[in-house]
Amino acid sequence: MDMPAPNVEVLSYRARIVERLRGALPADAVIDDPTETRAYECDGLVAYRCPPLAAVLPRSTEEVAAVLRICHEEGVPVVPRGAGTSLAGGALPTADSVILGVARMTEVLETDYDNRFIHVQTGRTNLSVTGAVEEDGFFYAPDPSSQLACAIAGNIAMNSGGAHCLKYGVTTNNLLGVTMVLMDGTITQIGGAHLDAGGLDLLGLICGSEGQLGVVTEAWLRILPKPEGARPVLMAFDSSEVAGQCVSDIIKAGVLPVAIEFMDRPCIRACEAHAHAGYPDCEALLIVEVEGSADEIDEQLGLIKQIAAKHEPVELRESGSEEESARIWLGRKSAFGAMGQINDYMCLDGTIPVSELPHVLRRIGEMSKTYGLDVANVFHAGDGNMHPLILFDANTPGELEKCEAFGAEILKLCVEVGGCLTGEHGVGVEKRDLMSAQFSDADIEAQLRVKDVFDPAWLLNPAKVFPLAATETRRAAP
Repeated sequence: MDMPAPNVEVLSYRARIVERLRGALPADAVIDDPTETRAYECDGLVAYRCPPLAAVLPRSTEEVAAVLRICHEEGVPVVPRGAGTSLAGGALPTADSVILGVARMTEVLETDYDNRFIHVQTGRTNLSVTGAVEEDGFFYAPDPSSQLACAIAGNIAMNSGGAHCLKYGVTTNNLLGVTMVLMDGTITQIGGAHLDAGGLDLLGLICGSEGQLGVVTEAWLRILPKPEGARPVLMAFDSSEVAGQCVSDIIKAGVLPVAIEFMDRPCIRACEAHAHAGYPDCEALLIVEVEGSADEIDEQLGLIKQIAAKHEPVELRESGSEEESARIWLGRKSAFGAMGQINDYMCLDGTIPVSELPHVLRRIGEMSKTYGLDVANVFHAGDGNMHPLILFDANTPGELEKCEAFGAEILKLCVEVGGCLTGEHGVGVEKRDLMSAQFSDADIEAQLRVKDVFDPAWLLNPAKVFPLAATETRRAAP
């Protein structure tokens, strides 16, 4: 069968865009070979793929500005990309878009221990920020599970958290300022090397905006002195509901651990097979970690163990060494990779009030039976940031759609009990049409108007965050 001839007009348009980009950037910074652009056709939400028109990899804020200026003049959509670890399709391209990746922007620009900040380019990985300061006794607190790979750019875009966010907060609580490039190429700085900025809280607007308002190229991040010590305790229970109630009681007691992590039986089994962490045979387990001086740790863990004892744990294991602590955390840090070895899955991240944990876990179990799909639960229990992993077979027709419907019901449940659609993964394409479950039409319109101000032509990260119909209406407007 003869293939249709390529559209000469489309090829000419594409060639002009690529030629202009090559004129503004070093030769190796522009990728337009279809074989090579396939690496950018999706992010961590691999169920959806689309090759971009081209991809660019600038090394400086000025080069980012040059790219955006060209794309603005040509009316070309731009999709900002950190490390591509987004689980919500946050970096999914459209066929007419240019991927703007910051992976080559990894420099440490300034470190100031007296004022406790580090100034970095945003292509730097999360873990390497701590790596740059740990020898001097400091660390960067947010620690998403993908911290070995994920970039600060993506952390800012999605307001990422991690296991230790219960005590230290998420990205917005550790972000002091940014350098951001607007769609027309304008370079602006918001906040900076100080605790707080005067005027409107624009930094709070940028953090979590998912690349809708501008491309963040540099960040001033808060760094903290390393704690004197830390110690986890592992607690195993006969049911997920009991484990959830234990979490609620710990928070009610006014104790502030640095982390409370939850895993249920399917996740425990997968982690054991993968990491051999020595987890007990149980329905659910909690990893609770506290930090401070030896006396502070003993006091806090004593209180936590008293609370846990009321729930009759089948095992309670307090770490006695650094090696044992690392082993307790090993399975939890390996959870997503371990689950991926045994099944396709979709990872959600709805957030709920901690007091609703027992109810929500019970309802997820009931929904699992209704949809005929298994669920593994692993999440940051201390702040109610849930990560149900819905297991399905991507090769079975209809299973992906059934999985998505199940996921939508879980996220709606999170909203119903007083939570929200996302804790740290973002809305992306995954939850854009669920926004009306949490926000009224007036709420969404207010958000759309903010986008209008920063990106009037709606060229930045198209078809994300907002209901698709609203996005298309905005882009079609004169």
